[in-house]
Amino acid sequence: MMQAASRHAGPASLPIGSDADLAWVRQQVRQAAAELGFGLVQQTKLVTAASELARNTLVHGGGGHVRLTPLDAGSSHGLRLDFVDDGPGIRDLDQALTDGYTSGGGLGLGLSGAKRLVQEFEVDSRPGEGTTVTVTAWATVVPPARTVP
Repeated sequence: MMQAASRHAGPASLPIGSDADLAWVRQQVRQAAAELGFGLVQQTKLVTAASELARNTLVHGGGGHVRLTPLDAGSSHGLRLDFVDDGPGIRDLDQALTDGYTSGGGLGLGLSGAKRLVQEFEVDSRPGEGTTVTVTAWATVVPPARTVP
């Protein structure tokens, strides 16, 4: 099995071809985020975004993979996730990013919801050529509690 990305490892690529892969992606994203110092709420947001995007990769893109890349910017640590498929692409990206829009009978919060959960979000999609959705989240350091004299 593949290992999760961590500060000490390079990118890891995980297949997305079945519902079991979706669970594995969620688990590996949570583990990588924890290793990079993400707090529990940050981990949950990133895992939620990853879950939505992995499901889109499977359902709408016919499967593909996600690449987890740990980021180190000095004192800041982050995680970039690239969801890649060779599916039909997104015909109308603006519409697909609109809250409530769905092409699959869901709640219509997949792309727009994922976008709200991360600091950086980018979609590269061409009809007939597939889609790559890249999201990046950064671990924020919570300042230590002040002591009151």
